[in-house]
Amino acid sequence: MDTILSLNNISKHYGTVNALNNVSFEVPEGSVFGILGPNGSGKTTMLSIVLDILKPNAGSFSWFGEYDGSPDSRKKIGSLLETPNFYHYLSAVDNLNITQAISGRGTKKDIDEVLEIVNLTQRKKSKFSTYSLGMKQRLAIAAALLGTPKVLVLDEPANGLDPEGIAEIRKLIKQLAERGVTIIMASHLLDEVEKVCTHVAILKKGTLLTAGDVDEVLVNEDIIEIASSNLETLQAVFQNFNGVTNLKLDGKTVHLFFPAGTANLEEVNRFCFQQGITLNHLTIKRKSLETKFFELTNN
Repeated sequence: MDTILSLNNISKHYGTVNALNNVSFEVPEGSVFGILGPNGSGKTTMLSIVLDILKPNAGSFSWFGEYDGSPDSRKKIGSLLETPNFYHYLSAVDNLNITQAISGRGTKKDIDEVLEIVNLTQRKKSKFSTYSLGMKQRLAIAAALLGTPKVLVLDEPANGLDPEGIAEIRKLIKQLAERGVTIIMASHLLDEVEKVCTHVAILKKGTLLTAGDVDEVLVNEDIIEIASSNLETLQAVFQNFNGVTNLKLDGKTVHLFFPAGTANLEEVNRFCFQQGITLNHLTIKRKSLETKFFELTNN
């Protein structure tokens, strides 16, 4: 898999404040890459640097293997760092006509296509002022898609949206990924990132804590979730079970923690049978991105 974006020891400071500290990672082609972090972690600063809005104090980055960033390579990147200042009294088509004319991205013929992609064709002649927040955000993404970019950079694309609007953006991101568009998105909505992202980077106070494939980031230990009619007995018999590094009672289930790649459901089930315990629940449980995020950021 080719690398779309490569960051090499990027640092940025404002006076004595370190916004980014030697950040390095790569974004694979075709991925949906989520950049996570608490407020003030450096997410927007990072996106601004790779979009040439800000200059780093140290380090370098490359798009498509080009460190100098030719105009042709820049045309392959669509971005949405903040909602464009669309005219409220104009329709979606008229607003995109203005955006296309000013930016020079794509052609007039592309406008109907991007409106179709973001599912606004039926409302393309409606005034912007009549749009819901979710529709306004989809129109902003449509503007970023002018010129058929290979990469889409989004800063908090679902911020401030209601559940319906969030679901619309989630569906759109998945559809764009299926079209082969590489998506880089900063977000604080952990559940949404876990639902759509294939890769993730987690920042805290400008420092990269971890980056990689979502499954690899989440799986640093195995968790087996078990339950029976007597949870106290179940918890007691597993106190000294071979390989268990931790044990927690979580509501109506017991969680057994093992080093990554060592959990064995068959062994656990056999052990319970030998102890005269009948399990009514037995499964491997993956740690949520939210849990991993709070573990790493200590929030």
